[in-house]
Amino acid sequence: MSDPPYDLDKSNVLHQETMHDHDLGKADTNEVYHLSHLTEEEKIIEKQLKRKIDGLIMPLVILVYLMNYIDRNNYAAAKLQGLEDDLGLVGDQYQVGLSILFVGYVLMQVPSNLLLNFSGRPSWYLGFFVTAWGLVSCLTSQVKDYGDIVACRFILGLVEAPFFAGVLFYLSKWYTKNELNLRMSIFYSGSLLSGAFGNLIAAGILNGLSGVRGLAAWQWLYIIEGTITMAVGIVIIFVLPDFPHTWKLLSPELKHIANRRMALDAAEADIDAEGGMSQIRGMKLAFTDPKTYLLALMYHGTTGAAGFQNFFPTLTGTLGYNHTVSLLLVAPPYMFMVFWSLGHGIVSDRFKNRFWFFLYPIPLVFAGAFIFMFCEGFGPRYFSLFLLIFIFATNGTLYAWIANAIPRPPAKRAAALAFVNSVGNAASIWTPFTYTASSKPYYRVAMGVNVGLTAMSAVCAVVLRIILERDNKRLARMENADAELTERDLAVLQKTADMEGISIAAARRLQKGYR
Repeated sequence: MSDPPYDLDKSNVLHQETMHDHDLGKADTNEVYHLSHLTEEEKIIEKQLKRKIDGLIMPLVILVYLMNYIDRNNYAAAKLQGLEDDLGLVGDQYQVGLSILFVGYVLMQVPSNLLLNFSGRPSWYLGFFVTAWGLVSCLTSQVKDYGDIVACRFILGLVEAPFFAGVLFYLSKWYTKNELNLRMSIFYSGSLLSGAFGNLIAAGILNGLSGVRGLAAWQWLYIIEGTITMAVGIVIIFVLPDFPHTWKLLSPELKHIANRRMALDAAEADIDAEGGMSQIRGMKLAFTDPKTYLLALMYHGTTGAAGFQNFFPTLTGTLGYNHTVSLLLVAPPYMFMVFWSLGHGIVSDRFKNRFWFFLYPIPLVFAGAFIFMFCEGFGPRYFSLFLLIFIFATNGTLYAWIANAIPRPPAKRAAALAFVNSVGNAASIWTPFTYTASSKPYYRVAMGVNVGLTAMSAVCAVVLRIILERDNKRLARMENADAELTERDLAVLQKTADMEGISIAAARRLQKGYR
């Protein structure tokens, strides 16, 4: 978080107040402890709160994410079911249809998240757009040519954009930093499940509905999945709670604990300035923080390396089986990664570490790319897909790392999440063109690009770690009552004190334990 305007003439006064409070014992020990910790009674209530959140919110967002990826990726399955021939697509027109979705998706990210934070009604905001993309998916069944599919894919990107970054921001309003990786991994399992079940559904439609009522199998695919998505969107509007302090099913006691634990988690209040922090100011705070750009590059690299998911049925199609079997072969790698990523998230939260859990999958992705590029035979090539899919293990960690590294205030966090997601998904605009028909069956250019992108993500992760270690040293100085504070330290404390309505001394103690 960038520092606010700071009057240097006040620095001595602030420093004296901090030290004077410490020397004279004005900040009561019990009061300070209460400021920085939940009491034992509050921890019992917190467990009840988390059960309520996990029992309603997580199933809903997973369901929507499942439909999000099914609707987005049915384009790849439709390719195997005759979409290209029926629409007369030639050359790289299929790739254009694939990438144009992400042009609309990227354009809508930042303005959408700012509007979400400003609206204060995630249920209506997200539910409307879920219903809208289901409708667009249904209508895609009626396209007749290249122009139609490009237009539908672009509009689909626009209406899908609010969901993903919006849910990342939404979950960061409900869960603390030590709870986020597991929840992000659970949330992300929705996309992995869609990779498995989406292609199983496609295989079933290919065999069972082709030609029914004069419609091709790929048309039924869009109609069925789009209809289900619209129904889910309506459920979201009426069932998904907005924020802890507005959830009517929470008692005042639970609301108090929900807001208090989030404030303690970041040593700052998790609310914007009175009347709503300026969304433009939140965007400025995000764009002047170097961590925002590092996280964006990391996500660009991992998203680009995960681009093979848009061609997964095509990659399994190089293994020598028919279309139905090729679709079925997509499911096992995804199912494996569902269970792996959940275990990955649990262990990452337990060790309270993001860096190493982001880093270890990268050499496995390298190995998968090289095996696919240079090996023959079904066994090693299919095994390489299980290694390539390890790129998805980084995503839950990265989403949690974003919320951890750029925690408050909400307007800044919303802008940062949207920017990181938009830059990340920009990789999906250009990487489809690396999977050319002429590079079959080894796709060496695409696999080489995957290696380069994951290497870039690793370098950015190292730089981010260095920056965060520097920030943590500053927090350690604030925690140490005997340490001399710098002007920058005092400015940060002043901002926290103003937000909490407490003294500088209490704000200093509020930093205790936060990293």
